[in-house]
Amino acid sequence: MEPVTLRTPRLILRAPVPGDIDALTAACQDPEIPRWTTVPSPYTSEDAAQFVRLCEQSWEDGSQAAWTIIADDTLVGAIGLHRITPHPAGGDAEIGYWTAAPARGRGYLSEAAHVVLDWGFTDLGLIRIGWRAVVGNVPSARSARALGFRYEGMSRQALPGPRGRDDGWVAGLLRDDDRSPVPWPVDLGGDDPL
Repeated sequence: MEPVTLRTPRLILRAPVPGDIDALTAACQDPEIPRWTTVPSPYTSEDAAQFVRLCEQSWEDGSQAAWTIIADDTLVGAIGLHRITPHPAGGDAEIGYWTAAPARGRGYLSEAAHVVLDWGFTDLGLIRIGWRAVVGNVPSARSARALGFRYEGMSRQALPGPRGRDDGWVAGLLRDDDRSPVPWPVDLGGDDPL
């Protein structure tokens, strides 16, 4: 599969390139990114170079579609559809994302995720896109719920990562789902209206 560039009014989503290595390395120094993802810690420029190579290979073999999120010529995050599994009855994939610390709270992730979900359901013909996160990753859960994902449960020790295995929250979105947020039966903190 050829890499695809997606655009929103404020963002460009494009496949990671070697020119992103320094920005990826800098963003992944934020301890919140490796805390909740499989990003190594400490994160080096070689880790970023390996990520760029992996993304290129994954686009080629169709197993993943990953993008850097660019706003005003600055890398503000990364997002991807992982474990893309085609099927005659409609395929599935899993969404993953992170946002660089200085870019949080600006709506970039939601904006990027909407076009990624649309692309996955329309261009790839996916029927289902899943989401998983380490239990306690409230920012990711809030984002997933805001995108319309339906909470499906908690999987014990389901998420292997650099620290070992973590329990994981699981949610899913079907192509024909109404993407309006619905309540989740987990505490997402604060004065959350849902």
